Amino acid sequence: MTESSPTPRRRLRAAPAPTPVRPGLRDRVAGTIVAAAAEVFARQGASANMADVAAAAGVARATVYRYFPRREELVSRLAEKAIVDAGTRLQDAGLSSVEPEEGVARAVRALLEVGDYFTVLARERVRPEEGEYERRLLAPLRRLFEKGQAAGSFRDDIPSEWLTNALVDLVVSVTAASPVMGRDDTVARICALFMDGAKARSESDPASEGGPRSTTRRRR
Repeated sequence: MTESSPTPRRRLRAAPAPTPVRPGLRDRVAGTIVAAAAEVFARQGASANMADVAAAAGVARATVYRYFPRREELVSRLAEKAIVDAGTRLQDAGLSSVEPEEGVARAVRALLEVGDYFTVLARERVRPEEGEYERRLLAPLRRLFEKGQAAGSFRDDIPSEWLTNALVDLVVSVTAASPVMGRDDTVARICALFMDGAKARSESDPASEGGPRSTTRRRR
């Protein structure tokens, strides 16, 4: 009787490792999701959900959650982009080098160019870097109004913070409204509406009757 040869042991093959997502592809997918979220959140507000974002981005909902596990993380990414973009545009607008009223027009145009990202930033309570929001966005606007108040262009019975917040809120309300006008017409109408309330008034101005007298110095 011959001795049987040992049965060879079956080697178990290891499962293939998942293919890592290339950084370039990951950035493109994330950018697509963020851009879609900006539009969806700006139009639908708090009622928008991650499924809406996935549909707008043309990806599966699971893909959205893989990149942004929580809605708050996606909003934070939107806010970061909006703050950087708005700050860069306001800086490039040269607000301090022009007359205050022209500065308002340039500021409005700069904020409108940020688009839906700016609308979401102003509406949502999430601020990834509150100091950056103050330094990049609010501070340049406040300096613009303080300069205008000192020159007599804007009424000085209203704090510059009020004027800053009023302009931001007005731009936000317009960007989310319909019908959509051309950019130049939109800037002109926002400026006209804002200046109706912010522009300095003399004591003889009929609009100042019936209320507290403005202490604004007349522009020389």
